[in-house]
Amino acid sequence: MLTIPASEMKQRFGKYLNSALQEPVVIEKSGHPTAVMLSLAEYERLHAIEDAWWGAQAEKALQSGWVGMEETQRRLQGKLNAEA
Repeated sequence: MLTIPASEMKQRFGKYLNSALQEPVVIEKSGHPTAVMLSLAEYERLHAIEDAWWGAQAEKALQSGWVGMEETQRRLQGKLNAEA
């Protein structure tokens, strides 16, 4: 992974944009990592991994007896109606 100062990024943006197609580029500001530039393909890959993880969490919740939005609303409405 390539690490560069923000001042260098400003001066040679095109060069580092091309580098980001091959590997993530860490951008430092005041000597501290601040941001990462990466290719669209890598971003989409990471996003797909996150979506799969959240999907697996939702599936686990459903299997453990979690009720969905519609059922929750139905139960709440039932309680409101009972109190009226």
